[in-house]
This record gives sequence, C-alpha cells and structure tokens, in this order.
Amino acid sequence: MPILPRKGILAIAAVVDIALHDGDTPVSAKTLAVRHGLPPRHLEPVLQALVRDGILKGIRGPGGGYELAGEPGDITAAQILRAADMIDGEGQSPQSNSPLLAEVARVLAPCGLFAFTVESHTGEGVMLGEGLRYSYAESTVRALIAAAGLRLDRLESASSRTESGAQVAGLVVVAAKT
Repeated sequence: MPILPRKGILAIAAVVDIALHDGDTPVSAKTLAVRHGLPPRHLEPVLQALVRDGILKGIRGPGGGYELAGEPGDITAAQILRAADMIDGEGQSPQSNSPLLAEVARVLAPCGLFAFTVESHTGEGVMLGEGLRYSYAESTVRALIAAAGLRLDRLESASSRTESGAQVAGLVVVAAKT
C-alpha cells in the first residue's frame, strides 16, 4: 500500500543524483530538472528544504548549484524524507489520507473488494522503520480506509513475510466499496 509520494521520490533522487555527479562544480537545479524530466519550479522547493536541513549546500552565483553538505555515507533516506516533510522527527508520516486508496475507491466496482497487506506496529500512526519500510498502526489503517470512502470488511494480524529469519508483524486488510 505505501507508495512514496512524488515529493519524497524527488528528494531522494536529487540527493542521489548530486552524490553521483559530485565533482568540481555544483549541480544546478536546471541540470537536475532536465535529468529527471521536470520543470525546475517543481524541484526548487525540495532542494531548498534539503539545504535548510543541512543535507545539501546551496552555492549562489554563476556556476552555482547544489552539492552534498557532508559525506554521502552519512546521509540516510529517513533524513532526506524528514527534510522533505514526508516524515516527522519520530519517523512517522504526516499523511492523513492515501492517494492509492482514494484511487482504488474511484475505480473499484460497487460491492467490489480490495485486499492488501501492510507491515504493522503497536504504536500510533505510520512509522518508517530501519529497513525503510512503512509500518502502520491498526487504527491508522482503519482511518485511511474510512478517509478513502471505503468500508473495512476484514482486518487481521498476520505476517506476510520474514526478515532475517523472523516473522514481520503485519495486517491483512480487505476493504469494500459500498
């Protein structure tokens, strides 16, 4: 269910691109935009957020652009997503709705069912774990289903995968369009 929002993808792509093209000159926003097929105005707010959080350095003037503020190995995806306002200080997503579930609700036939699995945790909200996978509280899944205009048909605790030989906590969810 969790698909990283476009802003998060852009932030990660920009940092990776700048790290890969790190050289004698900074990488301009225009160059980044061309490489990623975007208008620069879509990328600038993301780059500015990454500068504010100390992930990138902005270099002004002719030949200016962006470069990493530190060593590439010291930057985590969680830091990048936090800078882009995709997660908060505790690693929780601020999203209160799911574009994916909204689209499912739009295209699902009346009385149709949509089943999926998610990783879960016993706290509140959505957490970004060490393995950079989102984990959902049961209450959050219920709220996201309701916000999309779907009816929760079934929600059960179950593990759908193992990691390092251990079962990963999860939920099996079935939602219906009324």
